[in-house]
Amino acid sequence: MNVFDFDGTIYDGDSSKDFYFYCLKTYPKIRKRALSTAVFGAGYGLRIVKKLTFKEKLFSFVADIEDLDRAVSDFWAKHKKNIKNWYLAMKQPTDVIISASPEFLLKGICEELGAECLMASRVDEKTGKFDGANCHGEEKVKRFYELYPEGHIDEFYSDLYCDSPLAKIADRAFIVKGEELMPWNPKKLK
Repeated sequence: MNVFDFDGTIYDGDSSKDFYFYCLKTYPKIRKRALSTAVFGAGYGLRIVKKLTFKEKLFSFVADIEDLDRAVSDFWAKHKKNIKNWYLAMKQPTDVIISASPEFLLKGICEELGAECLMASRVDEKTGKFDGANCHGEEKVKRFYELYPEGHIDEFYSDLYCDSPLAKIADRAFIVKGEELMPWNPKKLK
């Protein structure tokens, strides 16, 4: 099976960030949270706020959106053009997409793309709180083996070397830069 990261890999950009700014423009009610979110973001950037704490603060805006399903659907209607051509040309129904972005945000677009499986961060759609760990780094490997105990990754694709844990268990791994696919650099795995 082939396994893919989502943001920056098959999606040109960061879907979580794009969704936040889309909602900021579309739903003025959430703007009341923008300053505190920015403060937490700065704290995360300075490494005094944990990543999960920042992400929960970021996604707390969902509490102010009455119809989140519609917001997500409307977002993808405008942003599915950001799915990269290289992925559209090679996608298969057996694809597995593993992402740190919220499951509620990616579920619909992954179904539309025909991907068999999505593993993403489980985020409460009413509060923005995470149910478990952020699906990142080693957590991606853990989640993969929970669903596929005997799973075997033929090819893995990501735009970031922080996904090295998944690259290490794949037969072949590729780093994605824009529309270009390059062999994973084993020196970056150390």
